Amino acid sequence: MAAVRRISSEERLTTSFVLSAYAFEATPRTLRRAEEFRNYLPYNEGNRTLIVEEDGETLAAASAIPMRQNLRGAVLPMAGVAGVATHPLARRQGHVRTLLRQLLDEMRDEGHRLTALYPFRPSFYARFGYVGLPKPRTATFSPADLSPLLRAELPGEVGWERIGTGYPAWREFTERCLHDRHGFALFPDYRDVRLRDDDDRWLLTARVDGALAGVVTYRIDEHGGELAADDLLVADPYARALLLQFFARHVDQVERVSVRLAADELPELWLTDLAVHVEARVARPGSSAPMARLLALDALTGLPAGPGRVRVELTGDRWLAGSHLLDGTTGSLELLDGTTTTSVPTATLTAAGLSALAYGVLDPIEVHLRGLGQVPADAAAELRRIFPRQLPYLFADF
Repeated sequence: MAAVRRISSEERLTTSFVLSAYAFEATPRTLRRAEEFRNYLPYNEGNRTLIVEEDGETLAAASAIPMRQNLRGAVLPMAGVAGVATHPLARRQGHVRTLLRQLLDEMRDEGHRLTALYPFRPSFYARFGYVGLPKPRTATFSPADLSPLLRAELPGEVGWERIGTGYPAWREFTERCLHDRHGFALFPDYRDVRLRDDDDRWLLTARVDGALAGVVTYRIDEHGGELAADDLLVADPYARALLLQFFARHVDQVERVSVRLAADELPELWLTDLAVHVEARVARPGSSAPMARLLALDALTGLPAGPGRVRVELTGDRWLAGSHLLDGTTGSLELLDGTTTTSVPTATLTAAGLSALAYGVLDPIEVHLRGLGQVPADAAAELRRIFPRQLPYLFADF
C-alpha cells in the first residue's frame, strides 16, 4: 500500500532527485548524473521533501522551500513548492494531490502564511486555490541603440566582478528589494549561495552617492552573440541608466542584449530611438507563469489597506474558510468575526479569489468573471478600496 513520508537529505539522492531529473531535464543522462546529485544536497538541506512510496519504490515527490515574500509591504514566511514529480508509471493516480495537501498542511503548521510555485499545469493548481501572477518580461535590444547613454554624465559608478566574489553585495540588494517590492520573494541563504558557488555569471553593480542602488548578473554566450542578463534590479532611474550604459560599451562585442524585467517595467520608454522586443512567453509545459495563494488568513492582518469594509464568506478550501469582516477604515487591515456583523456588503470568495485580490492581480469583477466568487457591485467597490490593484514581482525562480 502506498504511503507518504518525509525523507532525509541523503535519501534525496535515490528518490526525489531521480524523479525530478526525469521530469524536468534531458533524459536519459549518464551515470555521472548520480554523482552530480550529491553536489546538490547542501542547497536542499532545509527543504521539506515528501515522497509517496510503495514496496520500496518512489512513486511521487514534492518539496517545499522555506522562503520569504513581500505581500503589500509585509515580509511573511512563504512555502515555495518545487520538485513536484511522479514516476511515469504512477501518473494520474492522485499521488501529487495527496502530497500537496500534506506538504501545505505541514508548512502552514510551521507558520508559513503564503505559498507560491511554478505549475506544470495551472488548472491543476487552481483547484488548490492558487492564482496566477505576472511573469517577468524579457527585453531584447541592440547595444548600439544605447549609445546616447555613452555621452551622458551620470551620478554614481558601476562595479564589475564575478558573482563568486560579489555575492554579498548581490544578496544585500535583493534583501532590500524583498522589503521594498510587493510580491518579491527570496530563497533562504542555504539555497541562494549556489549562485555564488557556481560562479558562472558576471555581477554588475551601480552605486549612487556611495549607496548600492542596482544589481544585475549576466553571461555572454559568444563573440558576436548575446549578452544575456538576469533580473535588472534597480532602486531608481539613475541606477538603471548606469547599468545600461555599461551594456552600451559592448557594441563591438555582442549583437544583442537581453534582460529580464518586472511586468511593470517599460523599456520602450527608456530612450527615444531604442528598438526593443519585449516578450513574456507562457506555454505548457516548460514556460509557465508563477502562481501563489494565501495559506493562512492572518497573512492579511495589519496590511496597508484602503478605507473599505466588507464581509467575505470563504468556501471550498482546506485552509481558508468561514465568515470574516475585512475592515480597512483605519488604513491597516483588520480581520474580525463576520458572523456578528450586519449591514455591510458581502462577497462569497474562493481561496483563489481572495488570493487574487490580496496579491493585486485581479479586479473584484474579474474575480467574479473567472468563477472565483460571487461579488455584488457594492462588495466589489469595498474590495477595490481595500485591495488596490498592484502588480507583484515574484523574482525567485524555483
